[in-house]
Amino acid sequence: MLSTSSGTSELPLAAEGDGYFSGFSPDAAGGTRYGYRLDDDPKPYPDPASRRQPEGPHALSEVVDPAAFAWHDGQWPGIKLHGQVIYELHISTFTPEGTWAAAAKRLPDLVELGVTSVEVMPVAEYDGEFGWGYDGVNLFAPTRLYGEPDDFRRFVDEAHRLGLGVILDVVYNHFGPVGNYVGQFSDDYTTPKHQTGWGDAINYDAQNSGPVREYFAANAGYWIDEYHIDGLRLDAVHAIIDDSPEHILAAVTRRVREKGQGRGTLVIAENEFQQCYLLRDTAKGGYGLDAGWNDDFHHVARVAATGDAAHYFADYAGTPQEFLSLARWGHLYQGQYNPRQERHRGTPGFDLDGAQFVNFLQNHDQVGNLPGGARLHQLTSPGRFRALTALLCLAPGTPLLFQGQEFAATSPYYFFADHEPDLAPLVREGRLKEMFNFRAQADPRAGDHFPDPAARETFEQSRIDHAERDVHQQAWQLHRDLLKLRREDAVFASQRADRIHGAVIGPEAFLLRYFGEDGDDRLVLVNLGRDFDYQPAAEPLVAPPAGRAWNTLWSSEELRYGGLGVPPLGAEYWFVPGHAAFVLAAARA
Repeated sequence: MLSTSSGTSELPLAAEGDGYFSGFSPDAAGGTRYGYRLDDDPKPYPDPASRRQPEGPHALSEVVDPAAFAWHDGQWPGIKLHGQVIYELHISTFTPEGTWAAAAKRLPDLVELGVTSVEVMPVAEYDGEFGWGYDGVNLFAPTRLYGEPDDFRRFVDEAHRLGLGVILDVVYNHFGPVGNYVGQFSDDYTTPKHQTGWGDAINYDAQNSGPVREYFAANAGYWIDEYHIDGLRLDAVHAIIDDSPEHILAAVTRRVREKGQGRGTLVIAENEFQQCYLLRDTAKGGYGLDAGWNDDFHHVARVAATGDAAHYFADYAGTPQEFLSLARWGHLYQGQYNPRQERHRGTPGFDLDGAQFVNFLQNHDQVGNLPGGARLHQLTSPGRFRALTALLCLAPGTPLLFQGQEFAATSPYYFFADHEPDLAPLVREGRLKEMFNFRAQADPRAGDHFPDPAARETFEQSRIDHAERDVHQQAWQLHRDLLKLRREDAVFASQRADRIHGAVIGPEAFLLRYFGEDGDDRLVLVNLGRDFDYQPAAEPLVAPPAGRAWNTLWSSEELRYGGLGVPPLGAEYWFVPGHAAFVLAAARA
């Protein structure tokens, strides 16, 4: 069914085979509304591959001409993994307006900060007026809530003009619970062959899976081609089950490269199982992805910063040795048995490059899915937060910042979802049950203070206030200086995890020695505990290279960051302040 200014018409579609039907209408110009009538059902259904749903997922689709937009990024080379600093943002809470246009105006701030790519949380059309975006149902249609499709293109075009890459978070493990009409077109989009936390799995390997696989591979290529996106972040790939000869993740990655047409593209996975083979080249039996989120880094830092060892944090101790292993090897779990999960977790990844591990102290999950929606700086001491930020920014992994982290945002980030009345109470009950896994929320009265995910107030409170950057200049300066050091210092910029060695020097203190060229070494000293005098220093990594001496290059105790001042480094012994980090450079004596 077509709806134009001249009225409504119907166009019969001819079968092509494999479940595909097609037809041509000369009247279907940009702006035309349309839908599909299936068999004898009089109701028109939206197009599962619609480019736009101007009135939401339940209404008619709209024709969009992707060639009508005038791009200005013809010389944009794309992005590569090494040197990336990623900034995760959610369009509707990144600015008061919650639009593409408003977000684009804030991009120069991120360039000044030292960010190289923005990672946008999912934008596929979903039901309701607000949400995180992980319940998308029209996977090719940017949600109406942030603006028109060309507004998204303008955002990407402006990012490229400023030298920023754009990575899009996509969800290929399930469809949202409301507004998903693919089942009206075919029963084969999902299969009972596999089960996930959302029920029947998406059909990547059962009968008639070919068109389903093409649907998702085409979606991956679509964002690269029609929106000039520089890469994808794949949500929860551990919930994607595929026994095909070529795994759908490999097929998706291959399509991204094809549509990039020589531009640098990235494919990054969120994978709780930490399957390192995803990140190896296909010639080595991998899937060809570039990098993966490193939950281990966050969990160790969280335990060390707060002492919180509830639920999945119980798998970590927050010890200096764990930090040393993170810097050198990326993941801590590479196949060991995990008693809490009652299974082996991870696979060996000793051969991977340090940059392939995306490290973070905060992200949407690790703020919004934890009790209270609080930021890490609100849960620990200022000194510990500065020291851990230094470790995040100077470790060989790829650092990721979550919106507002750079200026110590005071706004919480809650889980919010505008579900229909019958579903909203069930979502709230499920979220509350999950929160009770954390010891601090075991008090039954805690539910009275749990923000309702379906309340608009919960959504509104999660917006960050960029004016806080001026109020919290110390946090902003901290992040900017560290990212500049990471970018401009050749030793840190190399991201050579294989040239790092470490040592534990105190109950909560450790050092990392970065071996540079010709004795141009760096020493990162972190103390998350109390002050102490480091003497005797019976650790060879403390000794400077021959003919050189250690000089303080950077310290988290600088007054401009809110520290207490940098004590002089003694030639014969070191006084190591608590809750602090130092960077020492080997200078010629």
